Amino acid sequence: MLKKDLRLNYLKRRKELSEDALSTYSIKIANHLLKIPIWDAKYFHLFLPITSKKEVDTSFILSILQGKDKNVILPKITSKNTLENILLTDNTLLKINSWGVPEPVEGIEVNELKIDVVFLPLLAFDIKGNRVGYGKGFYDIFLNKCRPNVIKIGVSAFAAEEEITDVHQNDIALNYCVTPEKIYTFTKD
Repeated sequence: MLKKDLRLNYLKRRKELSEDALSTYSIKIANHLLKIPIWDAKYFHLFLPITSKKEVDTSFILSILQGKDKNVILPKITSKNTLENILLTDNTLLKINSWGVPEPVEGIEVNELKIDVVFLPLLAFDIKGNRVGYGKGFYDIFLNKCRPNVIKIGVSAFAAEEEITDVHQNDIALNYCVTPEKIYTFTKD
């Protein structure tokens, strides 16, 4: 299926999710993450959800990361397609930007090369680990600056699609995607 069709379909499906269902799915996803071998890593990049778009509630993942005393990095949009990576501290002030994304106002910037694990927002993904986001390219640009072995984990309330037919050469595939029902593991062909 084409990315544009997947975007429309999954935005509609998300809109139909109840708050209770989304909360239950988000807790299940956070619990499944405990089964993935990532917990020796130190630096975790975590998106905060756009609540109006019913993205997976990552506050449960954040609680796990903080409980395990991990360094949590939050994205901040700095230009058209660029993310700055800010270390979350007790003093980090968050503000919702014009797109509805909660992000740090300011803070300690962390170089992309230090990041071990990236949790990625997405609308849909396929059985090969390709993902569909909102189409702005923020995360593909960001991931190209990270180490090649950075672990990329998508989180989704929905199961994998069979195939995204218009994957671009610059699209970066996931290593894992976690849903309420399953952990998908992807390997390179």
